[in-house]
Amino acid sequence: MNIGAMLLITMIVLVLLGMPIAFAIGFASMCCLVSGGYQMTIMPQKLFSGLDSFALLAIPYFILAGNIMGQGGITKKILDFASAAFGWLKGSLAIITVVASAIFAALTGSGIATVSGIGGITIPAMKDEGYETEFAAAVASNAAILGPLIPPSIFMIVYGTSAEVDVTTLFKGGLLPGILLAILLMVYCHWYAKRHNMKSSNEKFEVEKILSQGKKSVWALLMPVILLGVIFGGVCTPTEAAAVACVYTAIVSVVIYKLIKPKQLFTIAMESGLTVGITMILMGTSKISGYVLTIAKIPTIVANIILELSDSPVIIMLFINLFLLVVGMFMEANAAIVILTPILLPVATYCGISPVQFGTIMCLNLCMGLVTPPVGGCITISNEIAKGRLEKTFIRSLPLIAIEGIVLFLVNIVPGLSVWLPELL
Repeated sequence: MNIGAMLLITMIVLVLLGMPIAFAIGFASMCCLVSGGYQMTIMPQKLFSGLDSFALLAIPYFILAGNIMGQGGITKKILDFASAAFGWLKGSLAIITVVASAIFAALTGSGIATVSGIGGITIPAMKDEGYETEFAAAVASNAAILGPLIPPSIFMIVYGTSAEVDVTTLFKGGLLPGILLAILLMVYCHWYAKRHNMKSSNEKFEVEKILSQGKKSVWALLMPVILLGVIFGGVCTPTEAAAVACVYTAIVSVVIYKLIKPKQLFTIAMESGLTVGITMILMGTSKISGYVLTIAKIPTIVANIILELSDSPVIIMLFINLFLLVVGMFMEANAAIVILTPILLPVATYCGISPVQFGTIMCLNLCMGLVTPPVGGCITISNEIAKGRLEKTFIRSLPLIAIEGIVLFLVNIVPGLSVWLPELL
C-alpha cells in the first residue's frame, strides 16, 4: 500500500475511534515511517521543525489575551459600545452581536473564542428580548467566523507558516473580506428583524449616548486600533503584537477595570496553556505527516489528478473550493491547513491565484466549516449556550452561510479584495 494512502486511512480510523486528531496524525505518521523503513529520528526532527517558528508564538499569546478579555470586563465594554451605536436599529441585538464579534475578532483571531466571549452574553440577551432561540444561536455562530478572518487570525498564522508567506501580508489580505462579510451579516439581521417586526433596544439614535459610552469603553476600543496599527505599521511583528495585546489586556483588566486580581492572571494563563497545548502538538505532528505526504509524492499526484479534470482555471478553482468546504465540515481547520496547503497551493498558483489570495480563500472556506455539521465548532457551542435544537439552528444558519458563500465567490473572482490592501500598504 502506498504510504500516503496508509497515512490517510490510519488517520481516519483513529479519529473515528475517538483519538484526538493531533495524536492520530502523529501515530499514523509513525506507522507509515516504520512500514517504509525510514529512520525514526525523522520524527523528533520534524516535530521540532514544525514548532520552530517565531510566527507560531502568536497563537498562545492571542489565546491568553482572549481569556483575559473575557474575565477582565473588556468584552462587556465592547458590547456596551456596540449597543449604544446600533441599539436604535430593528434587530439591534443581532446587529450588536455581529459588530461586537468583528471587534472581538480584531483581538483574538479565534472563532471559538469569539462565540464563547460574545455569544455567551448576547445569546441569552436575545432570547430575553423574544428572539427565536435557534436564530440567536445562528447569528452568534456565524458572526464568530469573523474571528479567524479579520486580522489577527490564528488560521492565517498557521497558513503563513505552512506556505512560507509573510503573516502580516496575510492579515492585510483578510481585512477587506472580513469587513465586507460583517456588513452583509448586519444587513441581513436588520432585514430579518424588519420582516419579523422585531423591536430595537433603544428608542432613537443618540450621539451623546454613543460618545458617553465610547468614553467609558475607550480602553477596550483602543486595543484593536493599537494591535492592528502596530502590525500594519510595521512597528511589531504579529507575534510581538500578540504579546503587546496580553500585556495591554492584563493592565486594563487589573488596573483600570479592576475586575481581575493579579494572582488570577496565573490561573488564566494555566487555562490558556491547556488550550494551546493541543494546538501546538497538532502543528508538530502535522509537520511529520507533511513529510510523509511529500515522500509519497501525494502533492504531485493530487495536482495531476485535479489538472486532468479540466484545463480551465475556473473549473479547477471551483473544485478546490468545493473540496475545502467538504473538508471543513469534517476536519479541524488548523490540521486541514497544514496538511492541504502543500498539496493545493501549487495548483492554485497554476490557476493564477496568488498565495495571499489563496490564503484568504482557504481561510474563508474552512471558517464556514465552523458553522456546518458534523464538527461545526462554533455552531455547536452557540447551540449549547442557547439550549436549542442543533438541526434547527443549522436551518436558521443557511441564509447566513449563503452570504458567506457570496463573499467567498467574490474573493475568488476579485483578487483585489485580498491583494489590494497588502499592495497598498
